[in-house]
Amino acid sequence: MSSSRRKCRKSYLSAPSGDRRKHMSCRLSKELRAKHHIRNIPIRVGDEVKILKGKAKNKSGKVIQVYRKRWCIHVEKISRDKQNGMTIA
Repeated sequence: MSSSRRKCRKSYLSAPSGDRRKHMSCRLSKELRAKHHIRNIPIRVGDEVKILKGKAKNKSGKVIQVYRKRWCIHVEKISRDKQNGMTIA
């Protein structure tokens, strides 16, 4: 394990899919945390999530797709408009 920022970023961004699964974890609600005795869990398709940052803050929806290669998660009913008028999921 290196303490070099450059090497840590490289290993994080070029991590294999199994490691990315762990990196793409999210916090659980207080009720679920108390029930399962665990703080966070990897995201899967079908999970109900609430967005905490960005333009879609405080919106919630179901996870449609977890795209590990691009480090992104597609959430139902949340889309963005492009400049030419097209929408992106």
